[in-house]
Amino acid sequence: MVVSNDLEGDQRLHKVANSLLKNGWDPVLTGRRLPDSKPLSRPYQVRRVKLMFSKGAAFYACLNLRIFFHLLFIRADLFVANDLDTLLAVWLVSKVRRKPVIYDSHEYFTEVPELVNRPSIQRIWKFLERNIQPKLKFVMTVNESIADIFKNEYNNDVIVIKNLPVSTTNEPVPGQLPTGFTDNPVLIYQGAVNIGRGLEELLLAMKQLPDFKLLIVGWGDRLESLKKFVSEEGLMSRVHFTGRVPFESLAWYTSQANIGVSLEQDIGLSYRFSLPNKLFDYMHAGIPVIASDLPEIRKVVEDVGFGLLVADFSPLSLANSIRAFWQDRDRFDQCKNNALEKFSRYTWEQQEELLLTVYDKALRKT
Repeated sequence: MVVSNDLEGDQRLHKVANSLLKNGWDPVLTGRRLPDSKPLSRPYQVRRVKLMFSKGAAFYACLNLRIFFHLLFIRADLFVANDLDTLLAVWLVSKVRRKPVIYDSHEYFTEVPELVNRPSIQRIWKFLERNIQPKLKFVMTVNESIADIFKNEYNNDVIVIKNLPVSTTNEPVPGQLPTGFTDNPVLIYQGAVNIGRGLEELLLAMKQLPDFKLLIVGWGDRLESLKKFVSEEGLMSRVHFTGRVPFESLAWYTSQANIGVSLEQDIGLSYRFSLPNKLFDYMHAGIPVIASDLPEIRKVVEDVGFGLLVADFSPLSLANSIRAFWQDRDRFDQCKNNALEKFSRYTWEQQEELLLTVYDKALRKT
């Protein structure tokens, strides 16, 4: 199972690997080693490749070359490419070794915000997708909207395996917060700190919410610029960045908050049809959510009735929405109760049987 991250915070791969492990498989996860990657202790095998480059075309070329030669000699009966950036190498080595392959697309990769304004780069990725994906017998993705796009484009079956939390987990490893941070109502954003996540607007809204704290759990290419903005605006005492957090501690940070935030913006089809993991993490923690009014997000929030959907991302509107939502105690408490009562509709165990069926069918193709 191959991915381009360093595996530390990849909940989906961890859940898939554990499901396979307890059903008689021997999963081997392959990612990359970052300069600050921490050692991992997992019940399955983990391997990391070290790359000479960290971004751009050289990074992706180096990544796929290293993956190809790594997989060429590893003992394996089935290869799994997670997202488009690993598909070329995994597909090629599967052809050379005559082994089956599964493609697990965690997002609509060719429409991520980083590509929609770079059409020449976008065309390269689309070329790879268009020339490999139709040849694949086993393709998975995270929601029905993306599955429908793939079916229409490539006329092949796409299986939906939603990225839901497990229903029961071990006690989370405690993290750290500044003393007194939770004395005020706490907003939490967890996930990638990248463009189009509504974080700039949320920080501006915080200037008009003096009674609130904001916890940003995650990392990404916008992290340093956001930290700089917080410092310049004098928000250091009310905004805390954790940086990268192992998923063993993520639930602890979620439980410290009062309101979850998921403000993906409609800048490309990948975000328009996204179904963020954090939405379900908030739900399982019994935390009401303020979320973007986008199709897949709307389905879940309205089905469970555990939050407020917003379409206006202006700082003033966000601040007013957050304040009003918090102050309407009857509605807020009802959202909290709904999350706790209905989270059992959205658990990884509901996805597991279908996942194993796909893996078993793929293996029988050998």
